[in-house]
Amino acid sequence: MPYHFLDVASTPNVRLAQAEMGADQIWLGDHHRESDSFTESELAFIAARDSFYIASVSETGWPYVQHRGGPSGFLKAVDRKTLAFADYRGNRQYISTGNFAANDRACLFLVDYPRRARLKIYMHVEKLTLDADPSLTDLVFDAGYRAKAERIFRLRLEAFDWNCPQHITPRYTEQEVETAVTPLRERLTQLEAENAALRARLQALGEQ
Repeated sequence: MPYHFLDVASTPNVRLAQAEMGADQIWLGDHHRESDSFTESELAFIAARDSFYIASVSETGWPYVQHRGGPSGFLKAVDRKTLAFADYRGNRQYISTGNFAANDRACLFLVDYPRRARLKIYMHVEKLTLDADPSLTDLVFDAGYRAKAERIFRLRLEAFDWNCPQHITPRYTEQEVETAVTPLRERLTQLEAENAALRARLQALGEQ
């Protein structure tokens, strides 16, 4: 069975590079991995992300990688083969938007730094106006997020794969740090109160 993600990624030069590094034998034979439909694992991972990177290619062949961010879960699963997100106003260069008009292929890179996990996804991108599909707009729009949505991108899955955790340095958001240290702060406050009570009791005993 084919390893579809690698089928998409491989070219004659990729296979030549593998051979030059002695890695071509690794990918011979049966390396089938389901990658044409998201499982619960991928859907949960996607729903927890507050950012990702998306790569496009221009008509001149130059790649472009852009960071996309928003509230956790802003990249929505429409179904097991489709994702969508509201495209919020940024620096107004519109490089990715222009590239997708000529070539709808994209690669998404999603990283969970604390858990050292990363998911890479090949997708086909379709640009929609905000009023093109009201149900989709309702799905991706977050009224509490203070940013101007300019369009919707709907993405159709081609293949996905998980990367190994090697070389991922754990990093934590402010909220993750706050969540981790809150119990410590609460315990410290409790201990300080107990110490103050003990000092007061000892002082009272000493004055008797």
